[in-house]
Amino acid sequence: MQIETLKVFCDLVESRSFSRAAVRNFITQSAVSQQVKNLETRFETPLLRRDGKSVTPTPAGRIFYERSRTILDGFEHMRLEMKSIGQDMAGSVRVATIYSVGLYETSIVVKTFLKIYPKVNLHVEYSKGARVYEDCLRGAIDLGIVTYPEPRKGLRIIPLPADKLVLICAPDHPLAKRHHVDIRKLNGQNYVAFEKGMASQRAMDRIFEEHDIQVRIVMEFDNIETIKRSVEIGAGVSIVPLPSVQREVQSGALVQVNFTDKSFYRALGVIVRSKQPLSPAARKFIELLQNPQKSS
Repeated sequence: MQIETLKVFCDLVESRSFSRAAVRNFITQSAVSQQVKNLETRFETPLLRRDGKSVTPTPAGRIFYERSRTILDGFEHMRLEMKSIGQDMAGSVRVATIYSVGLYETSIVVKTFLKIYPKVNLHVEYSKGARVYEDCLRGAIDLGIVTYPEPRKGLRIIPLPADKLVLICAPDHPLAKRHHVDIRKLNGQNYVAFEKGMASQRAMDRIFEEHDIQVRIVMEFDNIETIKRSVEIGAGVSIVPLPSVQREVQSGALVQVNFTDKSFYRALGVIVRSKQPLSPAARKFIELLQNPQKSS
């Protein structure tokens, strides 16, 4: 059995498509089908369920996929380590990040990384939190960057520096005249929130509950950009990560108010598959994320 056969099978499981697996490996669909048939004959058990154009692994197929993925990851890790001896960093890194982190924090890390390691093929995509977890679990990406990272089977979390949370309001809002405010002063205020169920809003709900605060939610959105625009027109106040509003605060479109007595933070983390060995390039990318001052 060759390493290429393991890759074809893993690509088939991850893409759920014979045609996409064929394209990824520069072979025909019939060649993909033949390799799967040979594997099923060798192990004397079905490895895939076919449902129209989509395919999913059987219990035996899932075991074969997981073990094959471990072998492939280890092989790629070994290849890159050997290639990097006495040479410039090379290889590829596939990253998915939630929008708010990607737009305001990851972008400068990406620029720095590409400048230092120009031979690395770095692919970054923006996605919603749930999709980042899903893509990481099925091996479609190497690294996922999420807020308030949640432990999940098959994944491990690498902590990143947390973001300070600040209150934002329109320049003519009564709270705009203050440099600091007790968070309990938000009780009864009109509030522009993240959509229910989002990790950021669940974290805010816990903070409000701990401090016995009941805000009046007037709008809910799934992204920081729309929240900021709503606060700018005076719809209400909101609490967001400091890096996401620095430009608007500097221009005077929004006012940043810090909290007295206690600071609040948005947790960040990188998620990777538990058994996935990180390539040298992936480790360097994570190092830059953990030390953002090196990117400035």
